[in-house]
Amino acid sequence: MIYNSIIDTIGNTPMVRLNRLAKGIKGEVLVKVEYFNPGNSMKDRMAIKMVEDAEKAGILKPGGTIIEGTSGNTGMGLALAAVAKGYKCIFTMADKQSKEKIDILRAVGAEVVVCPTNVTPDDPRSYYSVARKLNRDIPNSFYPNQYDNLSNAAAHYETTGPEIWKDTEGRITHYAAGVGTGGSMCGTAKYLKEQNPGIVTVGIDTYGSVFKKYKETGIFDEKEVYPYLTEGIGEDILPKNVDFSLINHFIKVTDKDAAVMTRRLAREEGLFVGWSCGSAVHGALEYAKEHLKEGDVMVIILPDHGTRYLGKVYNDEWMRNHGFLEDKNFSTARDIIAQRSGTYHLLSVKKTDSVKEAITVMNTKSISQIPVLDGEEVVGSLTDNKLLSKIIDNPQLKDATVGEVMEPSMKFVALDSTLDVLSSMVEKEKAVLVRDALDKIHIITKHDILEAFTN
Repeated sequence: MIYNSIIDTIGNTPMVRLNRLAKGIKGEVLVKVEYFNPGNSMKDRMAIKMVEDAEKAGILKPGGTIIEGTSGNTGMGLALAAVAKGYKCIFTMADKQSKEKIDILRAVGAEVVVCPTNVTPDDPRSYYSVARKLNRDIPNSFYPNQYDNLSNAAAHYETTGPEIWKDTEGRITHYAAGVGTGGSMCGTAKYLKEQNPGIVTVGIDTYGSVFKKYKETGIFDEKEVYPYLTEGIGEDILPKNVDFSLINHFIKVTDKDAAVMTRRLAREEGLFVGWSCGSAVHGALEYAKEHLKEGDVMVIILPDHGTRYLGKVYNDEWMRNHGFLEDKNFSTARDIIAQRSGTYHLLSVKKTDSVKEAITVMNTKSISQIPVLDGEEVVGSLTDNKLLSKIIDNPQLKDATVGEVMEPSMKFVALDSTLDVLSSMVEKEKAVLVRDALDKIHIITKHDILEAFTN
């Protein structure tokens, strides 16, 4: 068959049975391998749908510029559509994304603006905010906004869902997928549940994301939000494409478990896939072990290709440096705080305290950094060297309130963050914070990490 352009080859990706990894699980476990799309990911489906719907609505006009915030794969799909249809592209990305993703986008003619990861979504520096500003400033530009653009979910309702139903001849009983923008999970789930309301849908989330708790409690808990490494799933916002009524269960997967499973998919099944694919398979198999029975058919979406992650999960040195290989010390933040007595109390100062009072606390307790609280919420921090610099420049600041001189808050990390991850974070930040199982806040410093390495 001869196609008019590369975008005409999107869809109809193969379904493959898991053999070694699903050994011992009752029922059948299948994966839909989305890296067979021309942009090597399932995001090609929704990218072309968003572009064509915008053209029909008159929002995207000839010679226009497509501007989007992306973790890489949506950008690639949009870039292919732009090449085929004659548009320009500008993409904003968080700096945690792999170098390969950035290089690939630039290779297909896109301009890439890299933004900081560890800022809130409404911060003007976030990749969401920068994309919106570029859209406002550049004439004849189109901001698809994959998170809230319902063409995203519609693409999967129209293509992915019907393909899965056809390929399994209607035998599918369970559908599992990572949840990021929500389009692939919810668009596909909507179609499948219309065919058979009894199909169970399992959303895969990551630690540091708000989805699982929101589904189970209806509460958007900012305490759930902290930095994580896995790319492409989880969010610190609630995208409009995430319809929680279509997701029966959520399972959270750690960065480490996802990375290890990604490599196992390549070595044991010959599936050279991306990091969030490891998340999806690890979480889905954990669910399958407990719940699948004879005759059940589970389908798991594998969103993208391993070439996006050659410098990360497929790089032994990177894996070793993050504590993801077996020859590393797997002590975690949980282990560090387990060594502390039950009377542990976080040393802190209030936002309304005077700088003099804060200095007294830091000197008395011989500490170089301290969190700042507003009620029970951590809102900032003080470090002795930066505080000293400010007072030298302006001695009157010693009579100011802590809120006037404080620095940004220390970052929260997951309880199961390994020593390697903790070490890399305190090098980039300062100390880090972690909540234990009782919601008590602990601080972890370089000294704590060094001590853990020597135990």
